[in-house]
Amino acid sequence: MTKQKQAQLRKAVMPYATAHTKASVIQLLNTILPFFVFWFLAYQALSVSFWLSLPFSIITAGFMIRTFIIFHDCTHGSFFKSKKLNDFFGTFTGVITHFAYQKWKREHSIHHATSGNLDKRGIGDIWVMTVEEYEAAGKWERLQYRLYRNPLVLFGLGPWLLFLQANRFNRKGPKRKERLNTYLINAILVAAYCLIGFTLGWHVILLVQLPIIYIAGAAGIWLFYVQHQFEDSYFENESEWDFVKAAVDGSSYYKLPKWLEWMTGSIGYHHVHHLAPRVPNYHLEKAHENTPPLHQATTITLKTSLESIKFRLYDEENKTFITFRNMKKRMKNRENHRPTTH
Repeated sequence: MTKQKQAQLRKAVMPYATAHTKASVIQLLNTILPFFVFWFLAYQALSVSFWLSLPFSIITAGFMIRTFIIFHDCTHGSFFKSKKLNDFFGTFTGVITHFAYQKWKREHSIHHATSGNLDKRGIGDIWVMTVEEYEAAGKWERLQYRLYRNPLVLFGLGPWLLFLQANRFNRKGPKRKERLNTYLINAILVAAYCLIGFTLGWHVILLVQLPIIYIAGAAGIWLFYVQHQFEDSYFENESEWDFVKAAVDGSSYYKLPKWLEWMTGSIGYHHVHHLAPRVPNYHLEKAHENTPPLHQATTITLKTSLESIKFRLYDEENKTFITFRNMKKRMKNRENHRPTTH
């Protein structure tokens, strides 16, 4: 794609990069209110059985994911036209989703500015090693990477590490605004958990709240993972990296059933979002449908997305992800064809 066509593509989606107050308010109402309603139903059902409560917790987790999309749009300044409203509702939804608003806002902006750039990995990304890096790594680093990429760790332990560690602590030397925002959200969460524990019972936290945040966290990590970790995803070194190509070729179109698309705030149109982060979630589908060049983005479905679990290392030479098994075969073949000395 030429620079002229890239400019035309970015221009084509700009009409959708406008927040509509009415649409935003409606989304707040049809997301936040159901979240609390189903949370309450999960709590009420707990008096009968945990297994009766669990389905309500799963539905509540779905609305927590949808709440996160509102949070996510606020970090981009795209949910409301007003910066103050974005900051207020970003912090409010940050409490519900257990994310530090200002901290994540900074880290996520770095993710957008460096996605697919092999020389600028490490902030807001899933850890990706190239074949060359893996070959050069020592046994301990390889073990760490293999554990990290193991689905049981990534989606099993990942949500707990995200909510209890990554989202709770500031980086070194944060700006005062970011530091205070993290403290504020942490303080509200402590107060909320104490209120639940002392009024409804600590078992409610264990049997209602923790399943909700775990299910939402695991699903959220999955959504982020599959939309950048597909077989022919885009990765380049700084000298060759291109923002538009990283957006369109390095982010997938996750084609979900309509009810899941609604629950996940249309985040499946990830290629549109990376191309134009100021497009609010409720305009992503229209931007995709009305911009033909975007139809060329890699499309994955619920079924085909499962294949991404096996992709572990990026092969720079062939521009594709490979499995650990592929890597093992390569290393073995190299050993077998290595000249012997007498």
